[in-house]
Amino acid sequence: MTAPLLRMESVNAYYGRFQALHGVSLEVGEGEAVVLLGANGAGKTTLLRALSGLVRAEGRITFGGTPILGRRPEWIVRRGMSHVPQGRGCFADLTVEENLRVGAFTRRDPAGVARDIRRWYEVFPRLGERRDQPAGQMSGGEQQMLAIARALMSRPRLLLLDEPSLGLARMITEGLFQRLREINERDGTALLLVEQNAELALGLARRAYVIAAGHIERSGPAERLRADDAIRRTYLGL
Repeated sequence: MTAPLLRMESVNAYYGRFQALHGVSLEVGEGEAVVLLGANGAGKTTLLRALSGLVRAEGRITFGGTPILGRRPEWIVRRGMSHVPQGRGCFADLTVEENLRVGAFTRRDPAGVARDIRRWYEVFPRLGERRDQPAGQMSGGEQQMLAIARALMSRPRLLLLDEPSLGLARMITEGLFQRLREINERDGTALLLVEQNAELALGLARRAYVIAAGHIERSGPAERLRADDAIRRTYLGL
């Protein structure tokens, strides 16, 4: 059996003395799309931060077979994991193109970087139209496109996304999820997605986990969880 691209085993995470994750175990396969569902405060954002080296954690995390727990965030990015944080995190005073170049800070292939910038302008045409505009002057949807494109500039094997639809109109969200599907299917980029819009997220993902109070409560194929009455009532409003 092929080892998963990402494996978390019995991971605890902390903010000071407060323990936010309790023995969390989770896997993402090469090229797989996985969604993490949970209420506000359940530990979803903390889980992504633990993977990215942004919070104190203990246990075991491997990425591509290499232990990464305790490594610095930039080292993890160089290994092939990128994180699109909640709130987008664009550099407001930098232009769109400058933001994209910041996303390629680990690379040493200027021609390849230029090709990738052109590619993301094609995938997200609004970014091309605003390439010389400061990111802080763009709409929320445009900033989310930029945050995703910037994260992809490092050519990651795994993209972590924290609430990409937050604050966006449904039409914009649906278009964004279609781009994510294409990136996953065409490029083989694995996705670990935290998302409140469970209907769209479960439609994109192959597997899903449900987290509550820092514990993984449920996991399984996305379609099976989508059909579960408790999941439908809690996350789909059905």
